[in-house]
Amino acid sequence: MQIIHAKQGLSPQGWQSDMEVTIDASGRTARVGEQTQTPTHRTALLLPSPLNVHSHAFQRAMAGLTEARGPDPSDSFWSWRRLMYKFLDQLTPDHVEAIAGLVFMEMLEAGYGAVAEFHYLHHDVGGVPYDNLAEMSERIVAAAVHSGIGLTLLPVHYQFGGCDLRPLNGGQQRFGNDPDGFLRLHEGAVSAAASGLDDFNSGMAPHSLRAVDPAGLSAVLAQAGQGPIHMHLAEQVAEVDEVRSFLNARPTEWLLANHTVDARWCLIHCTQMTEAETTALAQTGAVAGLCPLTESNLGDGIFNGTTYLGQGGTIGFGSDSNVHISLFEELKTLEYSQRLRDLSRAALAAQDRSTGRVLYEAAVKGGAQAGGRQSGAIEVGAWADLVGLDDDNRWLCNRQGDAMLDSLIFGGGGQACVRDVWSAGRHVVKEGRHFRRDAIVNNFKMTMRQLETNI
Repeated sequence: MQIIHAKQGLSPQGWQSDMEVTIDASGRTARVGEQTQTPTHRTALLLPSPLNVHSHAFQRAMAGLTEARGPDPSDSFWSWRRLMYKFLDQLTPDHVEAIAGLVFMEMLEAGYGAVAEFHYLHHDVGGVPYDNLAEMSERIVAAAVHSGIGLTLLPVHYQFGGCDLRPLNGGQQRFGNDPDGFLRLHEGAVSAAASGLDDFNSGMAPHSLRAVDPAGLSAVLAQAGQGPIHMHLAEQVAEVDEVRSFLNARPTEWLLANHTVDARWCLIHCTQMTEAETTALAQTGAVAGLCPLTESNLGDGIFNGTTYLGQGGTIGFGSDSNVHISLFEELKTLEYSQRLRDLSRAALAAQDRSTGRVLYEAAVKGGAQAGGRQSGAIEVGAWADLVGLDDDNRWLCNRQGDAMLDSLIFGGGGQACVRDVWSAGRHVVKEGRHFRRDAIVNNFKMTMRQLETNI
């Protein structure tokens, strides 16, 4: 039993002073109320900890390696993608586990309590399956167990190199399966997640309308069960044009016309949607999985957040390429993109809630929904995914309520204020440090030394 006392905390009913939260032995919140017991831990500010809705863990090892201009004067997402495929040929299962371990540690230190890992690196170089089809999935699970982060494992179906059904080549081959092969791999991945910690779960991720044809999409969705379904959608102009030329509809338009999209779905990026598509997707109840830092890094475009939230849409936040893992920077970048596009301020604020409050509550609600995880709020019965923050510093200055969240997100010191993180009751970050930081960082550095001569 753990008992946390907080000077202030954010509950589903709003801000509470002198909050007491009790975590039971299963890792769930057992009580929320006034302080009546002797605490095992004290914190200034207690928030629910969001789930990171979209991560490709292995790409963390590429951070900073794709920022020089190549021979093509029109360098873009697609040139970045070619470099990523070249990088892929170097990675072994041991490398992937070490990199994922660092990513998950950095997420926890940033304030995330869980992650939905969009996992598509399945096979050996050249697309040769491992003897154990779920080898790479098991390495992701092992890294999550070691770090203590909550996990929703999303094995990815990826079959073609484009809408013209061209075969995969180069690094892409490590992703590929036909539908039957993917469903066998998916079964192994589900078993791997089930063998992890009690709060781990799994879902399914058809990669995109470029990488999965209509027949393959229908085949794998028929076996999706009740778990979450994630898919990249409408990220790049070239992607929209390609899908329209082969399927006679834009990606969002085609998906909504051909499949029942509902609250189980999380559509990633959605940076290239029309106003009508934005409204239609919002009304399905699906989560729009936003990755503003990666979307900025790759030049994807700007998500229409004002319309989507204005239509009652649900959003979540992910770190995608993990070029920079920072929860508060993701939230700020989304808001600033809306301001820059519309020449406005407080673009996503509501009449009764500040910009920071709207963004943070959206992150925890949408993250829990996208991950199929019973979390996202400090309430009885939920997994105790919590973040404790210090307020007596130059960024927060002991502020209260919404002003505290606004200062965390827009003041530049949010991550430095993170002192404690609990994932399903596991107290994995204490005084700002992950409990296994040194070992995880050393393992990552050793991995990078092995890779650097070939990248």
